[in-house]
Amino acid sequence: MTGTRSAVVINPAKVTDLDGRRKEICAALADAGWPEPLWLETTPEDPGCGQTRQALGEGVDVLFVCGGDGTVMACAGELAGTSVALAVLPSGTGNLLAANLRVPSDVLDGVGLATRGQRRRIDVGSLESYCFTVMAGIGFDASMLEATSDRMKARIGPSAYVLAALRHLRDRPMRLRIRLDGHPAMRRRARTLLVANVGRLEGGVELLPDALPDDGLFDVAVLTPRHLRDWLALAWGVLRRRPVVPRMETFRARRVEVIADRPYPREVDGDVIEPAATLNAVVRPAALWICVPP
Repeated sequence: MTGTRSAVVINPAKVTDLDGRRKEICAALADAGWPEPLWLETTPEDPGCGQTRQALGEGVDVLFVCGGDGTVMACAGELAGTSVALAVLPSGTGNLLAANLRVPSDVLDGVGLATRGQRRRIDVGSLESYCFTVMAGIGFDASMLEATSDRMKARIGPSAYVLAALRHLRDRPMRLRIRLDGHPAMRRRARTLLVANVGRLEGGVELLPDALPDDGLFDVAVLTPRHLRDWLALAWGVLRRRPVVPRMETFRARRVEVIADRPYPREVDGDVIEPAATLNAVVRPAALWICVPP
């Protein structure tokens, strides 16, 4: 059989019936006239980077990623700058990139999306050795993610993030110096700073509704609530999609450099990384091909 060569990078921890999922994907590809894909499973030691490099070495045209945002992030970092397209098959609890690009959650629909050939170039962000497609952050958001266990996410879904957030509402603010595209630094006392490629959060909340994944720019959000009433006003403004949200400033930039008064928790695409007093991100415009709906 001839046809488009593909590989599947799958996180076994995110799939309850691994054999069933493999048969499902292979059958859908066969129906589309594609040969059987290279099948590569992630490990606790390698979340997808080595598997993606192996697939690239085999000369695949499309890489299916079956896992959560962490698996997608690992694979995207290796695919950025190549001509190989990423096809997301959401299987984790977050799947924020898929949600922002309106990628279907059903596996067969996701396979069909890739085999029909609709492609789009999107930007990716670089932060130290990390690549991100959704957003990176320092402060409250990373603390919330760190306090949210996989067990709670599996049991109650997005509500697990709300419970975790309540534990950190009274954390002290960060003292930040923020430099955008080399301009003079701004000083802020903030609870969190987000560098976003897309604007939709867990539960469908549109924090940055004007953020576009292919405009060559980050959307930067600086949240500065001081009291519980500030948090409530901010949340209400976001939920109502107000043009001006209390206690939130937004900017756009290609390069973001942040220096904090001390190390704070940080995250990239929903994965907590090592705490630090810096968050320096650069956009890579149109670096990643991805399969998307028309």
